[in-house]
Amino acid sequence: MSLTAFKGNPSNTVGVELELQLVNLQNFNLTMEAKDFLRRLSEIKIPGEIKPEITQSMIEINSSIHKSHDSLLKELLTIKNTLTEQAAKTHIGICGGGAHPFQQWNAQRIFPTERFTNTSEQYGYLAKQFTVFGQHIHIGCQNGDDALYLCHAMARYIPQFIALSAASPFHQSVDTVFDCSRLTVISAFPLSGTPPWILAWDEFDDYFCNLSDLGIVKSIKDFYWDIRPKPEYGTIELRICDTPLTVHKAAELAAYAQLLVIWLLDNKINLSRDIYLTYAVNRFRAARFGLEALFIDPIERVQITLAKDIIQTCNQLRNYAVQFNCENILDQICKAVSNKENGAKWLREHHTKFQSLNDTVRCQTELWKAGT
Repeated sequence: MSLTAFKGNPSNTVGVELELQLVNLQNFNLTMEAKDFLRRLSEIKIPGEIKPEITQSMIEINSSIHKSHDSLLKELLTIKNTLTEQAAKTHIGICGGGAHPFQQWNAQRIFPTERFTNTSEQYGYLAKQFTVFGQHIHIGCQNGDDALYLCHAMARYIPQFIALSAASPFHQSVDTVFDCSRLTVISAFPLSGTPPWILAWDEFDDYFCNLSDLGIVKSIKDFYWDIRPKPEYGTIELRICDTPLTVHKAAELAAYAQLLVIWLLDNKINLSRDIYLTYAVNRFRAARFGLEALFIDPIERVQITLAKDIIQTCNQLRNYAVQFNCENILDQICKAVSNKENGAKWLREHHTKFQSLNDTVRCQTELWKAGT
């Protein structure tokens, strides 16, 4: 089986997918209401697309294709407002966050689609443990070769997105001491990690065909890599982020990724496999320590704080932000980084305040609804 031809994009457009939690407004545990809720939503005109996810306490929203942060945020706010209005009528709460703080994975039910059923049969209990929630960011590419270049060039910046989006400090009622516990679940899958060191689309197509002939994969969706090409959309798909606590943060991360992609295409760096010498360690440190992590630059052979690395990157992108009228995005990122503020910090602060994970989730639903 050959891959779908890469559908090139003339401009570096942006779009997002957000996996959201459905919670019971009585006890704020996850509630398995996705099927009925999606049926209700199917009768309402909503921009983008609303889809089921692997278990019945999750839904996924897909934005349309956008050229700028402002239009993406406007659409996400419209979707968010419609979802929260409809959810309130059915006594469901919706929130962001990379993992529900106290749900029990063995209580979850697989959403009844052929693909999710096959995933459950293949991966067993891991499928239910996959009740974690991420943001995927799609950036348009002109061709497959550019997509593969970006998949590897962006690897150096993956820890930044982990730390900036981290919003899953609690898992199975425990403070994991990680800012992002979600990644440990994803890492359990055999096809997770990083794409192979292939820089030409024809060679990547051969690689896919070989795995397909061996019965390992059927589509690009079978790769759970941190970042992957998406030929049918003509994009790269950054899959490393926790779902943020607000749509404002989701749009901010998407704009940051878009600026970084444009910079990397304009300033083609000499790729080296050395990028991956420190990849696993940097990825772990970002998940564990968030914005306080120490980052090892595999090319420059130096160690700096991840916070400093993010601020340096923002300064590098300033001229591009001016072109796209989103200098404020970089200002917001730099402010958050300077204050070591991410979703994990917010969740821990609210848990400390209320001494209750139930109340913490209640605050998550209120924050998502307010959208600030």
